[in-house]
Order: sequence, then structure tokens, then C-alpha cells
Amino acid sequence: MSRPARCRRIEKSPLFRSFSPDDVETAESVFMTVDEFEAMRLLDDEGLTQEACALKMNVARTTVTAIYESARRKVADALVRGKRLLIVGGCCEFAPVELPDNIMEKKMEHRRIAVTYENGEVFQHFGHTENFKFYDVENGAVVREQIVPTNGSGHGALAGFLKAAQVDALICGGIGGGARMALDEAGIALYPGVKGSADEAAKALAAGKLEYDPNSHCTHHEHHDHHEGGCGEHGCGSHHC
Repeated sequence: MSRPARCRRIEKSPLFRSFSPDDVETAESVFMTVDEFEAMRLLDDEGLTQEACALKMNVARTTVTAIYESARRKVADALVRGKRLLIVGGCCEFAPVELPDNIMEKKMEHRRIAVTYENGEVFQHFGHTENFKFYDVENGAVVREQIVPTNGSGHGALAGFLKAAQVDALICGGIGGGARMALDEAGIALYPGVKGSADEAAKALAAGKLEYDPNSHCTHHEHHDHHEGGCGEHGCGSHHC
């Protein structure tokens, strides 16, 4: 019987989880695990030695070598054959996320809903949200709420922020594919494509009556302006919780 794999420590969650060639349409994908990405980040981007990388990831140097070689083969496969590269999964443990000191304590019997928040409304671009509003729910009703700043976290880091805050479900407007993967890995239920009052959206979800669009995506990049119609405005039909 083989020993279970030791979870690899991840210092930084990938900000971007999906890469596709512009000039080739293909359904075939290459799947890179988060720990393979972390090894490439530490060795190639930060320029660490394999010994230093192994120390950061809490694994043996020979394990780092194997992870890195696997990652390089997958990158080569994607580049040479024009495949889509997705970063998802792996046996990983993430570095602790620092939360505001005054965040309300979650009770065992409560379900915590987070909403991307700006001026009382559901903010329409998940990766750029500066605040979440948390709602603790019991027996189908909101019993406590709190506005919490994201402390400059963005895209992939926000999933770790929400997981550390013990969030069970997220309501938002538009959201990209990479963030969806990160939330799925964190075990957070997603309700995208929602507009209007954040309070009313949270109450509707608590009551099981929220209308949302599961196919709503945000494809805007960090330095691009929002086009008319903005994140979350798509022609897909609504769904009920």
C-alpha cells in the first residue's frame, strides 16, 4: 500500500487559471495542478534553487524535481499543439490568509453568504471588488451582517480570503473562469449574474428564491475599461436557487 501524498504548501494562489491560443479553436485541454504551477513560479519566476523551493513547498527536493518536470511537459504540450492550459486541483495546502481583526465570529448553526458590495448594490466585477458584505443566515433568515474590506486582494486571492472567512456561498455579478475554479476548490457555492440590492439578494438566497445566471462570465482584464453592458449582462436565462 503506497503512502498518501503529502500536501504541497502553496504561497500564492494562481491569479489566472486559464490560457488559450487566440488563433486555434480546440476543445482539448491540458490540466496543470496548482502545485505544479507553484513549482514553476518559485523556480522560474522567483529564481529559487530546488532546495529553497522544496523548503517553501514543504516537500523533498526530489519531489520538486518531479513536479517541475511534469509542469514543463504540460506547458510544452499546450504551446506546441495549441491546447488550452487550465490550472486546477492538486494536493495542496495554502498559506494562511490575514483577515480584518473585527470580522464577526461565525456560529456553527449559521450559513455565511458573501456578496460583492458597492454602495448597497451587488458589485459587477468579482476580481475588482473592494468590499464584501457578509450575511449570516439561520432558518432561512439573515440574522447578522457586516461589510468587510478585501484589503487589496484580487482575483485568485479572493477565494482564499472568502474561505478563511468561513463563507459558504457567494453572490456576485460577472466572474471569470479562473475565479470560478478557485471558488470551487474552496468549496464555496457560486451565484453569479445578480444585480441590484445586495441586501435583497442575500435575503432571497437565504429564502431559496434568488434568481441568478450560472453562465454569467466576466472577460474584462485588469486594465481594460468596461464596455457598455458591463460584467454580468449576458443573454443567458435566469435560474432559481
